[in-house]
Amino acid sequence: MTTKADNSDFLAPFAADLDALAARDRLRALAPRAGCDFASNDYLGLAESQIYRDAASAALARGVPLGAGGSRLLRGNHPEHEALEQEAARFFGAEAALFFGAGFAANEALFSTLPQRGDLILYDELIHASAHEGMRLSRAESRPVRHNDPAAFEEAIKCAAADRIWIAVESLYSMDGDTAPLAELADIALRRGAFLVVDEAHATGVFGPGGRGLAHGLEGRDNVVTVHTCGKALGLSGALVCLPLVMRDFLVNRCRQFIFATAPSPLLAASVRAALGIIEAADDRRAALAQRVTRARDLLRLATGAEPSSTQIQPVIVGSDARALALAGRMQAQGYDIRAIRPPTVPRGTSRLRISLTLNPRDDEIDAMIALLGREMERLAP
Repeated sequence: MTTKADNSDFLAPFAADLDALAARDRLRALAPRAGCDFASNDYLGLAESQIYRDAASAALARGVPLGAGGSRLLRGNHPEHEALEQEAARFFGAEAALFFGAGFAANEALFSTLPQRGDLILYDELIHASAHEGMRLSRAESRPVRHNDPAAFEEAIKCAAADRIWIAVESLYSMDGDTAPLAELADIALRRGAFLVVDEAHATGVFGPGGRGLAHGLEGRDNVVTVHTCGKALGLSGALVCLPLVMRDFLVNRCRQFIFATAPSPLLAASVRAALGIIEAADDRRAALAQRVTRARDLLRLATGAEPSSTQIQPVIVGSDARALALAGRMQAQGYDIRAIRPPTVPRGTSRLRISLTLNPRDDEIDAMIALLGREMERLAP
């Protein structure tokens, strides 16, 4: 006669894995949002703005629903989705666009669907986890290439025996704050007959004319695909994949993440469409953010000895996981929401504080945070 097993027998492997993470100072946990914002990607301070509340209220007033009711290929294809995609293609300069419910889903979808068996994806070694997940599901082979090194990409293409080559990069890297050499990579892609995929997640809204991103001059080319995340500087959620029309139609017909998913909220689509107009007119916000970056990076260099980036993402690399956690905890205790970033998100030995500069704190709060961080780093010297 069989007896019911003790539940602990089922759960023990999960508990052991969590214990192992904790022993290496890598256990993650959800923490409430508290303190002055130095952790979000709300770079232009729009996520909680009245202008967005008004846009959403206006959409609700004209009858835009919250739910789509089904996938886009069934009854879920709302006019707001199509209006957003038409406006996004115009705004970014692409032939077509396709809206996904999240940036992770968009990257997973395009990398798992567009490259085919016999193709080769050459990706920057620091590219986002969402691209890795898409490549894991892809029929194409994939290989890493040295970070921000156009010569390494060209050499890899020379040595490749593949039907098609895909070059995959981020325009602005989320953990180091540095930017990709897009002009050189685009030239290599054109000369070598390769596709170029650019994740603009952290650049959309902040860089380029009207916030169109760092790849704005490349949009509309037959061999260029871009991803514009709506959950960072745009302050909402979702993502727009901008690409040639035939590739959009290919995704609609072949992309499982699109075909079998309930469509994103029509209210979200309407809000993102309004957001494109708002960020286009937000030169004042971009200028204010640029001034903060210039001031903060100089103060960080003096206070911490860190080598700052030239963008709104400022990494302060401290080495060990334990030191990063301790520093983040001390800063949070003093009212500054700064988070520790540890492997596998970043390479081993480069645990860091990722300081995100937005328009949410005041200038004096930024100054005070940097001064405190300098003092705490001295107290917690390695």
